[in-house]
Order: sequence, then C-alpha cells, then structure tokens
Amino acid sequence: MEQIRKTSEQAEEVLEKISRPLKPYIPWVARTLLVSTFIEDSVRIIVQWQNQLMYLQAYRGFPWGVSHVFLLINVLTMLACSGLAISRRHTEYAVGGLFAVIVTQGFAYGLIFDIKFFLRNLSVVGGLLMLLAESLLAKRRNVFAGLPNISDEDQSKYVLLGGRILLVLLFVSFVFSGKFSMMRLVVSAIGGLSCLMVAVGFKAKYSAIVLVTILSVFNLAVNNWWTIDFNPVHRDFVKYDFFQTLSIMGGFLLL
Repeated sequence: MEQIRKTSEQAEEVLEKISRPLKPYIPWVARTLLVSTFIEDSVRIIVQWQNQLMYLQAYRGFPWGVSHVFLLINVLTMLACSGLAISRRHTEYAVGGLFAVIVTQGFAYGLIFDIKFFLRNLSVVGGLLMLLAESLLAKRRNVFAGLPNISDEDQSKYVLLGGRILLVLLFVSFVFSGKFSMMRLVVSAIGGLSCLMVAVGFKAKYSAIVLVTILSVFNLAVNNWWTIDFNPVHRDFVKYDFFQTLSIMGGFLLL
C-alpha cells in the first residue's frame, strides 16, 4: 500500500510538471472542445442544406418555409452560443441555447425517445453543466471577492458536482452505446473506476487527465471518419461520434 501511495504521488508530480506550462490555455481549449460538436453540426447543416430540407419536409412533415426557418435558427443558435461559450460571455445563455438545440433537434428528427440519441447526448449535457458551473463560480468570486465567509470548499462544490455528473453520464453513455469491443471494455472499466474516484472526491483532476488521454487515443483509432469514403452516411455517423467525444474531453478538462 505504501508503494502504491508513493507511485501515485510521483505520477502526480510528473503530471503537474507537464501540465503547468499549459494551464493558461487549458480553459480555452476545454471550452472549444466542449462546443466542437455544435460547430460541426452547424457546418454539416450548411453543407447538406438541401438534404436536410428534404428530410424534414418528406419524412418529418415540415411545411416548406418552416423547415428553412428551423434549420436557420439552429445554425445561428449553435454558432452564436458556441462563440459565447468559448469567449466566456453570457455563459448561462450560451448553455441554455445549446441545450435547447439538443432538445428541439431530438423532437424535430424524431429521436427524442431514441435510446441511442439519448445516451450519446448525456455526456454533452454533462459538459454543458460543467461549463455552467464554471461560470457560476467565476461570478460568485467576483461578487463576493474579499468576503471571508466564502470558503474554498464552498467555491469548488459546483465544479465538483458538474464533474461527477459528467463522469457518470460519460460512463453510462459509453457502456451502453456503440458496438462491443475489447477497447471499449477497457475504457469503460477505467471510466467506471474514475466515476467511483470522483464520487468519493479522490484524485478527480488526475482521473480526468488519464481519461482525456485514453479518449484521445480511442477517438483517433475508432472514430477515424476521414478514412471512410465508401459510405457517406456511415461517415457522418462516425464523424458525429468523433466530435461528441471531443466535447466529452472538453468537459473533463474543465475539472
């Protein structure tokens, strides 16, 4: 047990040295990754505009004109709210707008009760909650700056709560969505362990770093959409998973 403790402390020191020069940039990178799935979705709607219109009108019963307005509002909302989130301006409105996009798209495309759609978006919603928690903490520090009754523990509980939600949602969505593979089993096991560690408040930050590293490798190895040329539909699904995983990684970096 003593040897494990020493090894853990040494690993923490190494991670701290590696991450120290990157700390000023990590929040910006985290927020950018977090909203990357929304940016990709807006670009995809623009590129596939006619196909999107045809699907909504032919298969979802949208009247001509209503489908145009719906897609336009979605694109503008995703781009505007993503920009606000990255720049840390009006974060509450940005989170609300992006959450509204998830819900409205679920109803519009008939996926709101689809278990795969639900599971895939659990982690993204968890990341948005992390973003909201970060904004609430920043505002509280500004409002109550200098007051002695605002403890570090009190300030950190929102981020900790968001981190727990994110990890649990990640674990649930990762285990129950997608095809079974040995790599998925390994990552799921580590995700479950990380959920437990964060739930008890033990080494949450370092668990997040390990998971970001593993998810990066998994994302490049499994969701390599740029290698798929033979099936455009399958390519879009894999691309969707790729950017959603980036969003999950962004949520972890906010811990």
